[in-house]
Amino acid sequence: MDQTPAVPYRFPVFGTVLAILFVALAFIGGLYIGYEKSEHVANFASLATSAEAAPEGVDFAPLWKAWSVLEEKFVPATTTEPIASDDKLWGIIEGLAESYGDPYTVFMPPVKAAIFEEDIRGEFGGVGIEIGMRNEILTVIAPLKGTPAGNAGILTGDKIVRIDDTSTEGITVDEAVTKIRGEIGTSVKLTIAREGENEFKEFTLTRAKIEVPTIDTELRADGVFVVKLYNFTATSPNLFRNALKEFSESGSTKLILDLRGNPGGYLEAAVDMASFFLPGGKIIVTEDYGKNGDPKEHRSKGYNVFEGKNLKMVILVNGGSASASEILAGALQQHNVAKLVGNNTFGKGSVQELVKITPETSLKVTVARWLTPNGTSISDGGVKPDFEVSITQEEVNEGVDPQLEKALEVVKN
Repeated sequence: MDQTPAVPYRFPVFGTVLAILFVALAFIGGLYIGYEKSEHVANFASLATSAEAAPEGVDFAPLWKAWSVLEEKFVPATTTEPIASDDKLWGIIEGLAESYGDPYTVFMPPVKAAIFEEDIRGEFGGVGIEIGMRNEILTVIAPLKGTPAGNAGILTGDKIVRIDDTSTEGITVDEAVTKIRGEIGTSVKLTIAREGENEFKEFTLTRAKIEVPTIDTELRADGVFVVKLYNFTATSPNLFRNALKEFSESGSTKLILDLRGNPGGYLEAAVDMASFFLPGGKIIVTEDYGKNGDPKEHRSKGYNVFEGKNLKMVILVNGGSASASEILAGALQQHNVAKLVGNNTFGKGSVQELVKITPETSLKVTVARWLTPNGTSISDGGVKPDFEVSITQEEVNEGVDPQLEKALEVVKN
């Protein structure tokens, strides 16, 4: 994705999403003699020889033998400059992270770590798409409204097969992020495979500063109040509170919350928003740490502002609804507050923690998975709608929205 939710050190998505990836391997043991180690290489070698650091039953001799052979025999096919020892070490750790088979557990060497910090601060140029891996293919989770990608017609579910002239086969999300993002005003070409179409589509997009919209509201002529939520930022709960106040003051009891294409964001925002509809103490989502710790339940704060007010609510979801969107939709569905209409959500149900490895490098590691109130893992196929309704590109082009039409039918009855 070329945009990552700004969640310091704790990431429910970001799909985000909000998702950052790379290449990988193992903490190092033993000492190799015969070349000049950098400070980091020496430190890691020393660390891995200690009883505390070395994993039980792991023989690091093959690693050091391979390193020794490469140092002794490798001759570059071109006149490229020699590879620094630190860069070799970062490649090893990247390989270790990749070996865990989780697209959201990644090591970030200095350049990638600096880019990630820019992501969090929002200081970058992008095209406005959230991307992730689906069946090992780089896939658009959601194009963001009003961005170069959204304006050009890139759709949720599009498969990115090339970035400029580079194939995305075997690429990681982090590598894709690096290639798609860049200086504002420069361009990037995305080659897309779209379901139902026989030929690739090419989009040349000019990078821009991405300012993501948060919320839109509309009181329809038929009395149904529609809230369109685009993301879960730190300000989203207050904006959502204002939207619900507007809904309440409208006199309507029929509410549609549109989470289609919402790639998620802050967990706390999802918990706050669910709390507007639930009594105190109701489970919204559970953070399951598996064998590494006791589960952590996130419960409603009990705002429950619609208690006894005959609320009729539908939530629109699709394959671009991810992370915090899935948490909110799953909680309100399973507590019988709302019916879901649309398609299965993306299935981004894991929690990442950012750990500094050195002052210049970081490891983003999946530490838990999200479970809906009934104990279902969000990563296991996403959240399923009560009413499965698809929408075609032809219908989008014609301004026809069968998902919204079904939501209107359900909320009125």
